[in-house]
Amino acid sequence: MKKTTSSCDKMPILSLLSFFLFLTYANSQSQYSLLYDQEHAVLLRIKQHLQNPPFLNHWTPSNSSHCTWPEISCTNGSVTSLTMINTNITQTLPPFLCDLTNLTHVDFQWNFIPGEFPKYLYNCSKLEYLDLSQNYFVGKIPDDIDHLASLSFLSLGGNNFSGDIPASIGRLKELRSLQLYQCLLNGTFPAEIGNLSNLESLYVFSNHMLPPTKLPSSLTQLNKLKVFHMYESSLVGEIPEAIGHMVALEELDLSKNDLSGQIPNDLFMLKNLSILYLYRNSLSGEIPGVVEAFHLTDLDLSENKLSGKIPDDLGRLNNLKYLNLYSNQLSGKVPESIARLRALTDFVVFINNLSGTLPLDFGLFSKLETFQVASNSFTGRLPENLCYHGSLVGLTAYDNNLSGELPESLGSCSSLQILRVENNNLSGNIPSGLWTSMNLTKIMINENKFTGQLPERFHCNLSVLSISYNQFSGRIPLGVSSLKNVVIFNASNNLFNGSIPLELTSLPRLTTLLLDHNQLTGPLPSDIISWKSLITLDLCHNQLSGVIPDAIAQLPGLNILDLSENKISGQIPLQLALKRLTNLNLSSNLLTGRIPSELENLAYATSFLNNSGLCADSKVLNLTLCNSRPQRARIERRSASHAIIISLVVAASLLALLSSFLMIRVYRKRKQELKRSWKLTSFQRLSFTKKNIVSSMSEHNIIGSGGYGAVYRVAVDDLNYVAVKKIWSSRMLEEKLVSSFLAEVEILSNIRHNNIVKLLCCISKEDSLLLVYEYLENHSLDRWLQKKSKPAAVSGSVLDWPKRLHIAIGAAQGLCYMHHDCLPPVVHRDVKTSNILLDSQFNAKVADFGLAKMLMKPEELATMSAVAGTFGYIAPEYAQTTRVNEKIDVYSFGVVLLELTTGKEANRGDEYSCLAEWAWRHIQIGTDVEDILDEEIKEACYMEEICNIFRLGVMCTATLPASRPSMKEVLKILLTCSNLLTNGEKNAGFYDSIPLLKNSKWENQVEYYTDDD
Repeated sequence: MKKTTSSCDKMPILSLLSFFLFLTYANSQSQYSLLYDQEHAVLLRIKQHLQNPPFLNHWTPSNSSHCTWPEISCTNGSVTSLTMINTNITQTLPPFLCDLTNLTHVDFQWNFIPGEFPKYLYNCSKLEYLDLSQNYFVGKIPDDIDHLASLSFLSLGGNNFSGDIPASIGRLKELRSLQLYQCLLNGTFPAEIGNLSNLESLYVFSNHMLPPTKLPSSLTQLNKLKVFHMYESSLVGEIPEAIGHMVALEELDLSKNDLSGQIPNDLFMLKNLSILYLYRNSLSGEIPGVVEAFHLTDLDLSENKLSGKIPDDLGRLNNLKYLNLYSNQLSGKVPESIARLRALTDFVVFINNLSGTLPLDFGLFSKLETFQVASNSFTGRLPENLCYHGSLVGLTAYDNNLSGELPESLGSCSSLQILRVENNNLSGNIPSGLWTSMNLTKIMINENKFTGQLPERFHCNLSVLSISYNQFSGRIPLGVSSLKNVVIFNASNNLFNGSIPLELTSLPRLTTLLLDHNQLTGPLPSDIISWKSLITLDLCHNQLSGVIPDAIAQLPGLNILDLSENKISGQIPLQLALKRLTNLNLSSNLLTGRIPSELENLAYATSFLNNSGLCADSKVLNLTLCNSRPQRARIERRSASHAIIISLVVAASLLALLSSFLMIRVYRKRKQELKRSWKLTSFQRLSFTKKNIVSSMSEHNIIGSGGYGAVYRVAVDDLNYVAVKKIWSSRMLEEKLVSSFLAEVEILSNIRHNNIVKLLCCISKEDSLLLVYEYLENHSLDRWLQKKSKPAAVSGSVLDWPKRLHIAIGAAQGLCYMHHDCLPPVVHRDVKTSNILLDSQFNAKVADFGLAKMLMKPEELATMSAVAGTFGYIAPEYAQTTRVNEKIDVYSFGVVLLELTTGKEANRGDEYSCLAEWAWRHIQIGTDVEDILDEEIKEACYMEEICNIFRLGVMCTATLPASRPSMKEVLKILLTCSNLLTNGEKNAGFYDSIPLLKNSKWENQVEYYTDDD
């Protein structure tokens, strides 16, 4: 009989099972609760380690789940991701970070985290994603970094890591993205990276300090690599042919290196390739003629040595938007097929040897935005349909042999911003709508055969109107008064007649006015009060009459004046003489009277020729001498006989005395001749001799002086003028000054940059030192900014905001070059407005390196024996510990930015503090920035940009050096601001475009340093 189990018998078994499940659930809940509590405690310790920053105020011990905090992501209730991007962290990473045992994702990019690579991250055994980019890490990337075996993403870019890229990175087999860009890596590039079989993106660009290295052929084995950016990384040699085996490649950027040889043919056969940048190398040969990379959208091969023709096959790239081939040696015609590419927006081929006519279909099939064909040998007409779709922004076709009229369609092209067609054979009238195009800022049509008259109306956005060497005629219209933003007006060498209209004198931003070689008549305008920015005025070779108005001498910025070859009469105003213009030409006129003594200088030797009514008091200018004392001749005749008798007596008496001291005179003469032996050390090719310099130094030529000597302006032939700095003759300071001068010579003779003053030569002898520099017409920045004690040359002048921003960018470029591109880096130590010099176009050049110091090791702090610099510009850590690194220059440059935006002097924020402290205090108490800006530059269209640059100045003057940006970051922000200004874009997204400014905190308190810090 079969035995059955009753329901009562089953009950104990079910109960036991339920009890077991309950115990399992309770145990898991207990473990979950324990893990939660542990992680919560770790997170609160992290907050404490970071010194309780305000952005973590919501991290509290309350019962709210930390998995809801925005910096945290959880999986199954456990922390797996920690993200703190651009939060102004200045402390090291917490060493107990890996107590979050399930952490897979760590992202601390765009902070100010110092120290070496945190090797305690090796304890994060599950870590897959690590981003420490854009911080202040130093030292080497560890050789045992392969301990992070699970990493699929690693970004260490934008730091100060140095040394080798470790071969151990090649053992991170799971790695899909590797980013080592913008570091100071100065060792080898390991072939082992070619072992990363899963790698999809590789960024190793902008490592300026990498030694020259060939592109490892092992990289061509990375068959999964899609993005490869290795520009500015000291690559040399040829591009490996096997790079064509990287079939997955989508983006390749090897620009700004020193690659040579030919472009591999297989590179253009990569069917997934969409971006190819090989610009600024030394590549030669022809562009591959067979092209099957049909996904290409961006192709930039500019600034190489490529030759031959532009391949017809490029016209098969139907997705191509951007084609840049400029500055090569390409020849032949432009293929017709390229003009019919439907996606093409930018066609850039200037500076080549291209010829023939331009395909007429350009612009007809695609929304063309940029068309740059300048500096070639093109003939025929410009394509008629360049602006067919209304998108054309820039047209540059200068230096060709183009003929015919400008396309009529340009007259209705409202998108056009720049038109440059100088030096061609273009003719006819200008399309009428072009003069009033709403977005057009530059019209440069010099050296053509255009005819017609200027219109009665212009659009006010024009900043450059350059129409010289054409056949324009008629009067200058009254409508020029609408050109309120014009900076350069060049209408020389035309057929303009009539008088200079008074409306032309109402242009407030005009810096250059060239109306020479026309048929203008009548007097010079006298009511020119609006020309506050005018620097150059050339009215020569006309038929102007009347006198030189006193108002011209009162123009605050005027530096070049040419009124020659006219019919101007009267005397030379004394105030004009006091301005000491760099270039003055009043020759071939009807001027009369005495030349002011201030102008009796060899620098003006050709300024007064062919004025029969002028005379001078000396023979310096080789003009007729003035006879200001009619009785002088009679008095001299009457006393001549007495003088002869007295002379004979004196001569007899002195003869014996002179013979007694003859030997002493000979001895002294020989000694003086030895002292006069000058030695010239040249750093450039010179067009003058040491005799030219030494013989021309006089008190009349002194243009400045300071603690290190007087500065002279000396006229030379080809360079017009040079500036000569001479050491003071105080023996007490001799050692210090000589040392300082030699430091300046050592640094400047090895530095070549457009924004650093050019040292031409050094002239020395036993008791003197001379440094000869290029001469900069607009002197130093402080003379333009200071409200008091201005020299006459700039008194009353106003620097508008675009000029100030341009000056800031130029100075920043010079300092950025010193800090990041010089090896070893150079720290200036005395950055200030008086050491920023300006040329005629207000390009800034950093000067006076007498205090500069070469840093032998960029990762270490050098210590100076004594503090040198200028009060108001000295960083606090430098003043208290004499520690020197690049951040002291950043502090000083921040003060310069504050001066540019507020108009205040560096050492006078108010009666209680210097400018940097004053600015910080206003930020901390919440002052509206607009209320403290310089009244002279307050314009609604620039206000937000000026406020942003003021804030940048405050960031640069942070008390903690680690909280200050680098000069590279400062320059990036300034350039972004300039691009917004140039493109006329609104600034609503300015903060968003610059992570350094976005969400910046201003709570830094003043801290004091000791030598033990």
